[in-house]
Amino acid sequence: MREVLKLSNKNLIGIDLGSSGVKATLINENGKILATADSAVDLHSNNPGWAEADTNQWWSGVKLTVSNLISTSKVNSNSIAAISVAGMVPAVVLVDGNFNPLRLAMLQNDARATKEIEYLNNKLSNLDFLNLTGSKLTQQSVAPTLLWISKNEDALFSKVKYVIGSYDWLSIKLGAQPHVEQNWAIESGLYNWDNSALTELIDATAIDFPNLLSPKKPGEIVGELNKESALELGLNTSTKIVVGGADHVLSAYAAGLISEGDCLVKLGGAGDVLAVSDKKFLDERLYLDAHPAPNKWLPNGCMATSGSLLRWEQSLLNGIDLVALDKEAESSKPASLLTLPYFLGEKSPLHDPNLRGAIAGLHLGTSKADIHRSFLEAIAYGFRQHIEIFNERGLKITNIKVTNGGSKSKLWKQILADVLDQPLSPVVDHPGASLGAALIAGIGVGIFKDFSVANSILMSDTPIIPNKKNRDIYDQRFSDYLKMAKNMTEISHSISRGA
Repeated sequence: MREVLKLSNKNLIGIDLGSSGVKATLINENGKILATADSAVDLHSNNPGWAEADTNQWWSGVKLTVSNLISTSKVNSNSIAAISVAGMVPAVVLVDGNFNPLRLAMLQNDARATKEIEYLNNKLSNLDFLNLTGSKLTQQSVAPTLLWISKNEDALFSKVKYVIGSYDWLSIKLGAQPHVEQNWAIESGLYNWDNSALTELIDATAIDFPNLLSPKKPGEIVGELNKESALELGLNTSTKIVVGGADHVLSAYAAGLISEGDCLVKLGGAGDVLAVSDKKFLDERLYLDAHPAPNKWLPNGCMATSGSLLRWEQSLLNGIDLVALDKEAESSKPASLLTLPYFLGEKSPLHDPNLRGAIAGLHLGTSKADIHRSFLEAIAYGFRQHIEIFNERGLKITNIKVTNGGSKSKLWKQILADVLDQPLSPVVDHPGASLGAALIAGIGVGIFKDFSVANSILMSDTPIIPNKKNRDIYDQRFSDYLKMAKNMTEISHSISRGA
C-alpha cells in the first residue's frame, strides 16, 4: 500500500536533467502547477561524435531551480512531500564505491563507440538482442561505451565500481538507496527482461565490468533526503525520494498518454514519437520503454534531427527569424522540394550514423522559403515513417498530441497534420518531463490514487485539421522520400567515409 503523508505535506517537486538544462516543476495536491524553473547546462563535445555533461553543473542547476521554485511559489519548504527525477536515457555515469562521478557523464547521443558496436555485434551475431533486451545493439547501448572507456581511459576505468543513469545518480545523491530505473535498464541493453544481467554481452566485452544495480519502477519510494542534500536544497529530511524515469517517457505520460493508441510527437531538437501499447511491442527499427503505469508499454522512435535542423538553417541565414520564415513558406508550393533530414545521420527507424542530408528539386527559382518548407516536410515524413510502423504492426494510432518548441509553429503543425493525414492536438504549456516526475512523486506517496491523474492536468489547444487538398501530393512525396532515402544510402556512406 502506498504511503499517504500528513495533510500539511502535499506539494511535490519533479526535476528533469536534460541535455541543455535542468528543469524543475512544483505542483500541489490537485496537480496544479505552482512554479517552474530552469537552469542552463553546457554540452561538452571535444571531439566529433562526443556528447558529455558535467554532473557538478547538474547539481548546481538542481540547487538553483529548487530554490527558485520555493521563492517563486512562496510555499513553505517543509510542505514538500516528495521529489522525483527524470533524465536522459541511457546516459552513462561512472561512479566509485561512494557513487561519486569519476568523469563527465556520457549522454545517450554520444557516438564515439562505433568500432566497439561493430566488434560486439560481430562477436555476438548469434544473440537476439531485440528479444532479449527490446532493442538492437546501437550507439545507445551501454556496453560498447564502457568498452571504449576501458580501452581509452584505462586508469580511470579501473576505479569504476558502478554504472548508472543520469537521474539515478541524482536520486542516489539526494539520499535514495542505490538503484537504476527500469527504462534505463531496458535501454542500456545490459539486462534481460527479468532484470538479470545479460551475461553473454558482459562476458563478450572481456573487461572488468562495473557492478549493475537492481532496477526499480517509477513510483517506488527509495528513501528520504539525506542531511547534506536537504541542507543544500533548503528542504526537510522527511521529503520522500520516489523513482522517476526516462525524460521522454515521463514527458509523454504528463501529456496524457494513457490509453492504447495515444501518441505524442515531440518537435524538439531531435524528433521523438511515442505511442501507448497494451502489449510488449518489439521491432528492431524502434526503441521500447515501459510505461509508468503497470502492464503498458511505450514503443518509440527518435530521429536525430528536428528543431536542430532549423537552428542550423537559421545560422546559415544569419539568424533569420523563424516566425518570419514560416510566414514566407506558407506561400510556397507544398512538396516542391524533397529533403532527407539526415544531417546528424539517423537514429530510428534506420539506425545509421553515416547517412547524410540531401535536398532534391533545387532550381534557380528556388527561394529560402521553399527550402525551409521542405525541411518542415522532411521531418514530418520521418514521423509518418514511424506512425506507419506502428500501424503496420497492429498498433492503431488514434489520438496524436504534439508538444515542444516546434509546436508553436502553426505552419509546421499544419504540415505535420497534412502529411500524417490525422488531426493533431497541441498540448498547451507543457513543462515536459519535470511535470511527469512530479506526478510520479505524488503517485508514489499516495497523494494521487493512480496514473490517470495525468489526463486532467494539461489542456489541449484547438485541433489542427488536415488539409485534404494536400493529401495526394504528400502521399506521393512520402513515397518519393522512402525511395530517395534508400537510393542515397550508398552515396551517403561514401561521402561519410571521405569526410
